[in-house]
Amino acid sequence: ESAAEEIGLPVILKPGAGSGSRGVRLCRGPDEVAEHTTYLLGGKHIWRSSPRILVEEFAQGLHYSIDIMGNEIVGIGALDFCRPPHFVYREFTYPAVLTDDEYNRIADVSLSCLRALGLGWGPTNIELRWTKRGPVVIEVNPRLTGSPAPELVQLAYGVDLVTEHIKLVIGDEWNLRRSHSQTAVARFLVPDREGTLDWIGGDNRAAAVSGVAEVKLYLEPKTPIVRNGDTGDLIGYVIAASPTRARADAILQRAVGLIDWSITPFST
Repeated sequence: ESAAEEIGLPVILKPGAGSGSRGVRLCRGPDEVAEHTTYLLGGKHIWRSSPRILVEEFAQGLHYSIDIMGNEIVGIGALDFCRPPHFVYREFTYPAVLTDDEYNRIADVSLSCLRALGLGWGPTNIELRWTKRGPVVIEVNPRLTGSPAPELVQLAYGVDLVTEHIKLVIGDEWNLRRSHSQTAVARFLVPDREGTLDWIGGDNRAAAVSGVAEVKLYLEPKTPIVRNGDTGDLIGYVIAASPTRARADAILQRAVGLIDWSITPFST
């Protein structure tokens, strides 16, 4: 509570270790800070092996994901989330729509992170938000970004991050040259309630829409759905790609509209 007061409410509370937004929550007041701290330090969570809590400033602004290989920025994507207090993915667009100045400032901050941390070999993923003060770094990960980001990069630019990483590991020369340029967008499927998934369908029709690159469903029927406010809430995604952002959005909207599901709430 003293750390939250020093930083200034609202703050982000998260486990000292973990991924996928698990245990991450926006706390707007002292009561929420105390409540979520109790939650993080109790129970059988995946982060209990490292029972530490991070208290962070709530950086407000658009969220960007920067993919780097070596000291070369491959691209910058834009992440959009569902409503707080949790941070569940809603949409991922590659590349992000940025002015030259915004791109250069994000690139400068990202590369300065590599220098500060002594990184520069292989893949790095940096996430930041563009605030009133400009870019504010959220995290630096010395690894490839998680799926479906590599797929979006390949669709947008023709650069296969996984293959180029393997080349680096085995001593071959990598190639980050872009073979084309288009917009790739992933829309995540998020259930609006908890319960048992009765059925889910329409994925084949969605996949048949021209411009749809991939449709992936995570769950089978009769699977219990419990919403924890993290990536485990997602039940799938649809990816569309097109030469223009507007066209990619239209394709995505049509495809997602063909997918439907039914959830029976748990009995009380």
